[in-house]
Amino acid sequence: MATSKPLEVPVPDPVAASPWPTWPAADADHLLVTGTQMAELESQLFTSGLPVEALMEKAALAIARRLLATPPAAALVLVGPGHNGGDGLVVARELHLAGVPVRLWTPFERPKPLTSAHLRHCRWLGIPVLEGQPDPMDGALWIDGLFGVGQQRPIDDSLASLLTRRHQGRPGALVAIDVPTGLCSDSGRLVGSTAARARITYCLGLFKQGLVQDAALAWVGQLERIDLGLPTALLAPLAASQPLALGAADGATAPWPSLDPAAGKYGRGRLLVVAGSPSYLGAAQLCLQGASASGCGSLKALVPAAGAPGLWASQPHVVLLDTAALEPPKALERFDAVVFGPGLGADQRQADPSQQQLWNRLQGFRGLLLLDADGLNRLAELGQGLESGASQWLRQRQGPTWLTPHGAEFARLFPDLAGLAPLKAAATAAQASTATVLLKGAHSVIATADGRSWQLVKTCAGAARAGLGDVLAGYAAGRGAMAVAAERAVAAERFVGAQRAGAGNQPVAENRLGLATATLRLDGALLAAAALNHALAGCQVHRRGGPGGATPMAVAAALARQSFYQSAQI
Repeated sequence: MATSKPLEVPVPDPVAASPWPTWPAADADHLLVTGTQMAELESQLFTSGLPVEALMEKAALAIARRLLATPPAAALVLVGPGHNGGDGLVVARELHLAGVPVRLWTPFERPKPLTSAHLRHCRWLGIPVLEGQPDPMDGALWIDGLFGVGQQRPIDDSLASLLTRRHQGRPGALVAIDVPTGLCSDSGRLVGSTAARARITYCLGLFKQGLVQDAALAWVGQLERIDLGLPTALLAPLAASQPLALGAADGATAPWPSLDPAAGKYGRGRLLVVAGSPSYLGAAQLCLQGASASGCGSLKALVPAAGAPGLWASQPHVVLLDTAALEPPKALERFDAVVFGPGLGADQRQADPSQQQLWNRLQGFRGLLLLDADGLNRLAELGQGLESGASQWLRQRQGPTWLTPHGAEFARLFPDLAGLAPLKAAATAAQASTATVLLKGAHSVIATADGRSWQLVKTCAGAARAGLGDVLAGYAAGRGAMAVAAERAVAAERFVGAQRAGAGNQPVAENRLGLATATLRLDGALLAAAALNHALAGCQVHRRGGPGGATPMAVAAALARQSFYQSAQI
């Protein structure tokens, strides 16, 4: 067994490398930034002449307005020594002036000058300042203004104990300004043993990457962005390579391909599903339900014999194949996309010549290949015998590849990247393998080889179910097949036009449609859009049917009814 080499990945210029339009807009509603990037943006504003006081007032007044929309009976502001503490003091001032009983807790000495000035004014207004540590059972709403963005050192044991006891005794009675105390704004991980557990986190200016990571969700609570009106010119340098957040409103602008209105079933996407095993018959059924929901025109499947009768009854439009149908060398050329892997189970025959032949054909397939579940596990096993691991096989693929692993599958496929944060892990894997990678989680990440990346921020934990990944694999592959069909039609039209021009407009033979996939380039944003629609369908069925109604079958049915895309598109 060969030892895989550490990945050495050149960093591409996303703007130069990507021919695709930016989706969604790289604006304040979508940009995901690090704490350092946010600090640099603020520094540029201050250098331009904007007073620090002005930005602090703008942020804190917006938070105060949100709090006063449903005024708390009382508030206790936890004041740190920096500008996060200054934000908290301005909020305290506004709540006090609006008639809310407010107290302050200032456990740190030597605050920054601006924070000290606001504290002096609050004292002048008569806002009480606690002499000692507050009672964790205190009935007021606690407002965490202790540290904010850029935390690197663990909080001390006394404060950690206070925050833990606060959540245990009064859960949901704390909100955070920008970033909960004790949480890394870049990774979303704890910087010590614990953190403030917020009901709402008011994120200032732009979304911090750490706040939308799976590890942070329990601490952040409901995430609300406070718009600071940052100039477009200030954000423009970030737009090239910055991860973008995907929310509910972005489904309406998703980049779906346009198909010829006169296209028949074979012109609307030809998909082959290879899924299921005796132990996982349902995976094939669910994958096919997702594929059917995509709207692709022709759907064929290679499934276990035991699962065939059920498919005839529930999905009679699916054409069932046997392994012999895929034996001819060019059998896959009849398809625009292949999804391989859901529920295939462990295969003990990887060394079998027929299995190697299958992987060779998948590698040479010029259409879209989506690998999921056991397809990924089998590729990981295959990659153990290659010098550069699975990435070597993927780089030699002759068509676009989409990978949809969860965390454990990702670790098997890219072991050198398993310890990285999701955004970094997915981006590095995509660049190393030239595939588009969907790293599944509560907030899934999607990354392309040209450097673009997205993260879902509108999801529903109550819709998490076994089988949802099978639905997603089929749905995404079906959408991908339709995109390949659209590209095929465009290439065919260009080919015929060029041939007629060369023949003096004389009749020419029909275009060899296989040429359309010879240089096929498929926008990885299509996978991000499919993942978003899948997540929104889960939210929809959970909202309507509750946790018990959020089944994979219900999500597939919701996907079939979706109208998130414009009527002028598919």
